[in-house]
Amino acid sequence: MRSALLALVVLMAGAIAATAETRTSARELLPPELQAQQADDDANPGMLWVTSGQQLWSMPAGANAKSCSECHGDATTSMRGIAARYPAIDAKSGRLMNLEQRINNCRTANMAAAALPYEGEDLLALTAYVAHQSRGLPVSVRIDNAAAPHFEAGRRFYFERQGQLNVSCSQCHDDNVGRRLRGDRISSGLPTAWPAYRLDWQKMGSLHRRLRACSLGVRAEQLDFGSPEYVNLELYLAGRADGHLVETPGLRK
Repeated sequence: MRSALLALVVLMAGAIAATAETRTSARELLPPELQAQQADDDANPGMLWVTSGQQLWSMPAGANAKSCSECHGDATTSMRGIAARYPAIDAKSGRLMNLEQRINNCRTANMAAAALPYEGEDLLALTAYVAHQSRGLPVSVRIDNAAAPHFEAGRRFYFERQGQLNVSCSQCHDDNVGRRLRGDRISSGLPTAWPAYRLDWQKMGSLHRRLRACSLGVRAEQLDFGSPEYVNLELYLAGRADGHLVETPGLRK
């Protein structure tokens, strides 16, 4: 605990604030060889989940024995740009959903299939496959109208000091971008790469898994995958990433 506190004190002492104009993808902080590996579909391990998601896309499921492709057709066209607009308000329920929740909502409502476990291999694969169709497109989420209260709640979460270390998201991802912490460089916290393959995990993982790791790092409560608080925060992070390009599947340390 003392060493972690000391590391954070050192970081805060040398704070260099990031602005909207200077925010960059965490990809830019990777060593050149890892940047090249992410860009190469034959070398990026996250593409294994994208390929699995492609297979699941056409696989019937549930009591209705329907597949995603039966409703949505070719994902390379029908899903192009979808991930860039999530999280988004569901018009029918009024609920803010991220991409994982939208996929599960489609399964339960339209396919009469069970929801896939959050962080399970199938949901990671389908989410990665759908998000991959938006690679290279700019993030553009709605933060007005019904989404506005959720965006504000996410903003409050982002700036609130949390946990035993009494640290906010902003103190790392605005004030100390590019500085080293435990062998890695602190990013601007842009959610453009998720789901992403982390070398530390040796597998694909969702953005909420990363958020839970951040909560653990500051000794704060780890909320459930898909919790309203994390989805609100995801919307705020996506709003901060407006105009930045989707890069799923990302490669991270």
